[in-house]
Order: sequence, then C-alpha cells, then structure tokens
Amino acid sequence: MSPRSIVVFVVLTAATLGSWYLSKSDDRDSDDGVPLDPTYHGYYLKSARILGTGSDGRLLYEIQAEYAEQQEDERIEFTVVQIRYSPDSNVPWSVKADSATILPNNQRVLLRGHVVAIGARAERDTEIRTEYLELDPENYLAETDARVQIRIDARSITATGMVASLRDDHLELKSNVSGKFVP
Repeated sequence: MSPRSIVVFVVLTAATLGSWYLSKSDDRDSDDGVPLDPTYHGYYLKSARILGTGSDGRLLYEIQAEYAEQQEDERIEFTVVQIRYSPDSNVPWSVKADSATILPNNQRVLLRGHVVAIGARAERDTEIRTEYLELDPENYLAETDARVQIRIDARSITATGMVASLRDDHLELKSNVSGKFVP
C-alpha cells in the first residue's frame, strides 16, 4: 500500500467512526419528557391589552394583564389583570385580580386571587373584595359563591355569595350576611 492509500484509508475510517458516533449521540427517538404537538398554535402576550366590544361594535371594556397565554384547550389565562369599562358605557366599575381565565365559547371572565371591584359614583365609592368572581362584562354582571366583603364609604357588609348588576348598581347577597354601619 502506498502512503497516499494509507492516508485516504485513515481519513475514511475516521469519517465513518465520527458519523457513527454523532448518530448515536443525537438519538432523535429518545423521549426527553417534553411532548411535541406540532398542531398547537397558541399565542402569548406580555403587557396585554384586549378590547371587548358590544353588539354595536363600540368599545365596551378593556382587559389589561401583565401576561396572557392561550392554552391548548383554547382557554386564555391572564396574570395580574385589570378590567375597566369604557367611559362611554356609563358603568364606572373596574376589577383587579391576581389571575383570570376566559373559557372558549363563554362570555364570562373567571377572576381568582385578591379580586377587588371598585365602583366610583359621584356620591359614593363601593368596593367589593373576594377570592373568586365571575364577571360577564357584556351583561354587566358579577357573581360569586365565595365569601365577599362589601364596603360603601364607612359601611361594611360580609356575606357568602353575591350577584351584582354593575350597570344598575344593584347588589343581591346570597347568605350569611352580617354588617357594620357607622352613623
């Protein structure tokens, strides 16, 4: 064998061994615990601002969140959320919460964690606090079966469960009502 043939043989052997080693170390059939769903095309938003419109197409409410993400089942999850009605709607309510969910084909926004709803009318401010609240922004309804605390100026009422019509400023408490009224 000539020296040139020996060099070609060594180079080819090294290339063969190298490609075999790389194919073994890059095992594409291994399960690394992360499922791959090539059909999932969800989205996420940072500093999200989502606008909701009424049946007439005008701005009705605005959802602001630090983060929003569409899940595989089409629900949208929000963190650090605030919902405000448009000034044109004449509904002076805003709602804040730690997190929220909008389910597909559902008008309600499910708010969780330190939920605070504030209604600012000229004559008085109303504050509703709870850990869970379902808000139907298009129908101006807020509802919960959880414990709720309502403050109107210096007055305070607690109850278990509530239904509120934000447009009409009508509030119905469900059970275990107790309150404190300062003259």
